[in-house]
Amino acid sequence: MRKHTISEHDIHFSVWRKIVSFWKSCCHSKSPHKKGVLKENLTKSIFSYPLLKLLVMAGCCLGLASCGFVEKQIDQTAGGPNPPADSIVTMAWDEKEMEPVEPLQSTAQPPGPLRITITQAVLLSLENNRSLVVEKLNPAITKTFEDTERAVFDPNLAAEISGGRTDGERQARAGSATENFVRDEGVGIISLAQYFPTGTTVTLEGTTEMNDSSLYQDAFYWSRLGLTVNQAILRGYGSDVNLVRLRQARLETRMSEYELRGFTLALVAQVEETFWDYALAKRQVEIFDESLKVARQQVDETLALIEVGRLAKSELPAVQAELAAQEQGLINARSYRETMRLQLLRLLNPTGINMWHRNVDLVYQPTLPEIKLDDVRSYVDMSMRMRPLLNEARLKLMQNDLEVVKTKNGLLPLLDLFVSLGKSGYANSFGQSVRNLTGDYYDAYVGVRFEYPLYNRAPKSSYQRAMLTRDQAKKALENLSQLVEVDVRTAYVEVNRAGQQIKASSTRRRFSEETLRVETEKLRVGKSTSLLLAQAQRDLLVSRIAEVEALANYIKALIYLYQQDGSLLERRGIVAPGREPVKLSKENRAG
Repeated sequence: MRKHTISEHDIHFSVWRKIVSFWKSCCHSKSPHKKGVLKENLTKSIFSYPLLKLLVMAGCCLGLASCGFVEKQIDQTAGGPNPPADSIVTMAWDEKEMEPVEPLQSTAQPPGPLRITITQAVLLSLENNRSLVVEKLNPAITKTFEDTERAVFDPNLAAEISGGRTDGERQARAGSATENFVRDEGVGIISLAQYFPTGTTVTLEGTTEMNDSSLYQDAFYWSRLGLTVNQAILRGYGSDVNLVRLRQARLETRMSEYELRGFTLALVAQVEETFWDYALAKRQVEIFDESLKVARQQVDETLALIEVGRLAKSELPAVQAELAAQEQGLINARSYRETMRLQLLRLLNPTGINMWHRNVDLVYQPTLPEIKLDDVRSYVDMSMRMRPLLNEARLKLMQNDLEVVKTKNGLLPLLDLFVSLGKSGYANSFGQSVRNLTGDYYDAYVGVRFEYPLYNRAPKSSYQRAMLTRDQAKKALENLSQLVEVDVRTAYVEVNRAGQQIKASSTRRRFSEETLRVETEKLRVGKSTSLLLAQAQRDLLVSRIAEVEALANYIKALIYLYQQDGSLLERRGIVAPGREPVKLSKENRAG
């Protein structure tokens, strides 16, 4: 059997066909009496069984529309389908270059040293860092507010049932005496209502009332099935106004994604900087160890020269003081190395027990890669597109634009058009009253509701506040853009400075080595003093540390530059939310 779906068009056609049928029958009749009943026949035709079918079909359509069609229309009007919150942060790494980061520790034995490259360190932090785990939850949490705003357009099913008894006294139906009565009453109401983005509220309601009084022989039942449509004409009209909260909630979710991207960007930069700080700290310990050995050797040589009479005993305190200074420096260097180890472990949060007792062995290239900087303008342009902070500010400005739209509509008076249609059935039993809904009894109402505060102060203040907030957001975005550009240009200058320092510190270290060699030979032949030798030793130590610091500072300056222009994640092959820059309207861009 072929299925036929009844649509609203079919209902309208059925009603119209019946109207035409009655019109023809009445118009072709020559009887004045039949013509006089035209209005009565039309009324009975329209507001009897077809109206009941219309009400039932309207309820079914309301339920079906709420489930699918309205949801789709809301998505299209609010800016397209609603994707889930993006909180995935992954890293694409070259399997040929890297080994597995670390197996899970399943035994209770303390794990061995953690041997990692800088790429593996970043990957470990993206997988295990606890702060990042906490931050990843924010987009999903923020997205729940979208469902809260979307719930405004969800169908609402309500039901109510109540009953009671009244035992009282009333004036007698005959005479001036009074009579006692007992009345039992009951009311049952069930309704399905939905608010649409157009500002339309549709309510389908079924009501039954029971009145059983001792004054009458039979109980009285009244049942009604009604449909009410309320349409906002001025305030609250249109999807542009009624979907503002949902659009703002969606923008808030996107803001949380850019916030996650900014946090990931800062985390990766911190991991890489801490990696190189730890590498620098380990190298400083090695330098102090080597320098301490040289200082001890100088003390031994000085004692030997004093014993043979080639140096006076007064030369000994200088080299001994230098030895003590080297030991003091070594203590500080070891402490700094331990601090950096703990900081790196906290950022990586490797699996296994006794994490804080693990040693970390760093694997990296001993030479710097060839890096040629582009013009500073290219880094500034990159930052204007990719900095998460700027994209968050642009989304905030878009939120303020929507608030202006909503509050501007709030200035209008409330003017609603409402229409109510209903079918009623009356009987002395509940079942019969429901069956009598197909009878001729109906109710139909149409009206207009108007409301307007005389001074309208609250809407005016809300609109003015929204305008000022939007202007403030524009100025804040301009200021933030300037600050970002200053940060990028400053980072660019720092990269150039750090790069030049590498060559200068290397030259200084070579001359310091030569100075120490010369002073040592001069001391051996009695043409120098222990104080000059100690000074040469100290200068060499400082120059060696400055050389490795220059290398580490150059690498960290590059990291900072890539962080400031927002390209660090792309350069490291990291996929994170907020990859697409936010585009503003021409009006906001011009502002």
